[in-house]
Amino acid sequence: MGMTVTQKILAAHAGLESVAAGQLIEAKLDIVMGNDITIALAVPEFRKSGAEKVFDKEKVVVVLDHFAPNKDIKAAMNCKVCRDFARENQLTHFFDVGRMGIEHALLPEQGIVAPGEVIIGGDSHTCTYGAIGAFSTGVGSTDLAMGMATGENWFKVPAAIKFVLTGKPGKWVCGKDVMLHIIGRIGVDGALYRSMEFCGDGVASLSMDDRFSITNMAIEAGAKNATFPVDDVCRAYLAEHCAKPWTSYEADEDADYEQVIEIDLSAIRPTVAFPHLPSNTRTIDEVGDVPLDQVFIGSCTNGRLEDMAMAARILKGRKVADTLRVLVIPATPTIYMQCMELGYLRTFMEAGCAVSTPTCGACLGGHMGILAAGEKCLSTTNRNFVGRMGHVESEVYLCSPAVAAASAVAGRIVSPESLEGVE
Repeated sequence: MGMTVTQKILAAHAGLESVAAGQLIEAKLDIVMGNDITIALAVPEFRKSGAEKVFDKEKVVVVLDHFAPNKDIKAAMNCKVCRDFARENQLTHFFDVGRMGIEHALLPEQGIVAPGEVIIGGDSHTCTYGAIGAFSTGVGSTDLAMGMATGENWFKVPAAIKFVLTGKPGKWVCGKDVMLHIIGRIGVDGALYRSMEFCGDGVASLSMDDRFSITNMAIEAGAKNATFPVDDVCRAYLAEHCAKPWTSYEADEDADYEQVIEIDLSAIRPTVAFPHLPSNTRTIDEVGDVPLDQVFIGSCTNGRLEDMAMAARILKGRKVADTLRVLVIPATPTIYMQCMELGYLRTFMEAGCAVSTPTCGACLGGHMGILAAGEKCLSTTNRNFVGRMGHVESEVYLCSPAVAAASAVAGRIVSPESLEGVE
């Protein structure tokens, strides 16, 4: 029996000719990444292991993005632990305030991750890097600590689901809509500890930003990881961002998949996930009347340049409704500067939006945009569990940047098509 892309990557890093679903292996790690929450938790475990230094200062990455710039004393203490650890180990890739971006947008942009690599991160959305053909997955802080100390980790090889994409997305439909559609179809446990492997002619119609959004939310379907093929679109991205050598893998024709699911991209409409699960989806035509208190555009799911461009295109020359507030957070300093050079920041501010330095804070209800009881937020983030962005009696609705921007103008959830003059 042949192997999937994920199984080939894991076999190569375990020094084995082949692996099969369910097999326990020990694999070498190319990148170990943590943030200001998970590194602070991992450092005590790292000390307990007896390790004196990380296994490779080039391969351990620390990004301060969840509560930085520091929101309070506890956050400041966590960040100090990370800073001290990074300096003690002379880490090459340490991203503090001013250089820091949201980790899952930052690492591909900086060329730190590459196709064919095995990457673990102390954050559930580490599966994002599968967009460039890597095996990447989130781990707990104990595994993170041991990964930093040894450069290895245990894995159970996941079974796989093949998603065959056909057609091209329609106007105002992007990767976020595609993934919300898929999660709505299979459920939040529909890919539980599975690899979601995307292929088909439709892949070519998806930009890299679309693919990053899709793989980012694989965990919201319960998946261990997700992968896209390294095609011409991906190679062009790598040529611009990744200078280190890499290896791409393709699934064997006789690879074993538990399921094959076909997705016609042309049939997908802008999609919104209602509270309190990413699987509680409705198309924009089924939403009804939902007035809003806040709109958030950003996060590791939709804080990239295409997301900012889509929102700016709709907000240009318009004002956000005076019944709500709008926060826009570009995901990295590079994206922030690109938005500045392209005039997007001016567009956002003239429309009445608040624009922030890169941070994850709003997404997890940590800081920047926390919701009060009874408030409704339409967000381009990846998760809308009870209390996710603030009070347990608040509500979070998930959507694309296009729907978020149009709804910011309307004051309620609407399609971009509903705004007069939107092209």
